[in-house]
Amino acid sequence: MVELDVEAIDYERFSNRQLAAGPLVLMLLALLVIGGWYAATGAPVDPGIEFTGGVELRVEATGGPEQIQSVFDEEANAIRSVAGQADTYVVTFQVEDLSRAQALADRAESQGLTVLSTQSTSASFADSAQRLAFLGVVVAFLGMSIVVFLLFRTAIPSLAVVLSAFGDIVVPIAVMNLVGIQLSLGTVAALLMLIGYSVDSDILLNNHILRRSGGFYESTYRAMETGVTMTLTSLSASIVMAIVASVFGIGLLAAIGTVLAIGLAVDLVNTYLLNLSLLRRYRGLDGGANA
Repeated sequence: MVELDVEAIDYERFSNRQLAAGPLVLMLLALLVIGGWYAATGAPVDPGIEFTGGVELRVEATGGPEQIQSVFDEEANAIRSVAGQADTYVVTFQVEDLSRAQALADRAESQGLTVLSTQSTSASFADSAQRLAFLGVVVAFLGMSIVVFLLFRTAIPSLAVVLSAFGDIVVPIAVMNLVGIQLSLGTVAALLMLIGYSVDSDILLNNHILRRSGGFYESTYRAMETGVTMTLTSLSASIVMAIVASVFGIGLLAAIGTVLAIGLAVDLVNTYLLNLSLLRRYRGLDGGANA
């Protein structure tokens, strides 16, 4: 793998508090968004049809959402436009009787809408999928935390990795709420991948600083040459995937690419500011005018 020529950052100009302030404020804002969303909707993030059950229609409507709302006797739970496809919308109905899927499609066709696809999920399957997805994220995070503590066997370096991984998860979830990306099996997979990416970059940094020869900043820059290259490569691939999927109207891949891109960008901040400040404090170092 070709490594980037990472410019040496003069970390000694900044105190540990200054380095950690940005990531911690970003994390706090994300938690406020998630908490506010939970208070308003009863869920930390809007669940997709895989987790709520119901019927989802993809339709073409030249009259926009107003035309779609006038077609059906019952109110749709959500009407979302499809990026890159003019006059194409995804209409979701949270109904328990899945036999109504065909009736809803027939109703749309009879009122002049073009039905491109129909998807239905039973409430029991959705409830099971929701529990398994939540359990999967929790187990992955707890398992990662245990492995990190066993690996470093000291509190601050281990806490740095766990805290960075936590930030890499909560910030994308908050942005999902703000931009209207629903939680689906695909976005859950993206969040699980972010845990892996985060641990990879943080352990790389910790290992170089704590277990390899050389001064603190020399080890930091050596780790950054590899870590920043890996993260930027994955970030670029995620952005390309999101853009291409949006152009071709593949909503799931566009959502996955967007979540990964946001999480990887946040990972750069958390790893090389927050994690580094905690490691520097652990080594008894500081910087800046207030050192």
